[in-house]
Amino acid sequence: SAWIHSIHRGIDVARASGLTHVAAATGKTSEIAVQELYQLDPTALIDMGDFAGGVLKYLRLHPLKKLTLAGGFGKFTKLAQGHLDLHSARSELDFNKLAICLDELGAGKEIQQLAKNAITAKAVLDLARTENLELANLIAVRAQKKALEALDGKVDVEVCIFDRDGQLVGRAND
Repeated sequence: SAWIHSIHRGIDVARASGLTHVAAATGKTSEIAVQELYQLDPTALIDMGDFAGGVLKYLRLHPLKKLTLAGGFGKFTKLAQGHLDLHSARSELDFNKLAICLDELGAGKEIQQLAKNAITAKAVLDLARTENLELANLIAVRAQKKALEALDGKVDVEVCIFDRDGQLVGRAND
């Protein structure tokens, strides 16, 4: 409850400061990476943690021009799969759906089976990267779609997926 309240106040402060673009990050690495990408005013940075729904629902009622969602592959895979609360205790990543995504990208049955049996989202992303499959971009596009649906199209949304080193590995920004 307090975290959701701080998200709302952060958006309110950004709006009151005249900002039209905010970035909501799942953690410190993605926050630093999106700050470096856009050179945003610190007031534009929202620490959303696992509460993507808190950001999206509030912006639906109090829209700004642009939202950049920044975070890791696992968190945004959950968003792409329809979860608005990204915490591991409250939402689960579906590895079968990740295998279907790999199939859509042309992965063979063996790669798809490895994805189904994976223990972490990072393992699936690493597998996709070794096969030169743009899985992170596909997940970014699907997470963007879910975010746009939650916002009723009132805010332009970009999704940036960063690895644990803060490198941009997937993006949807159209």
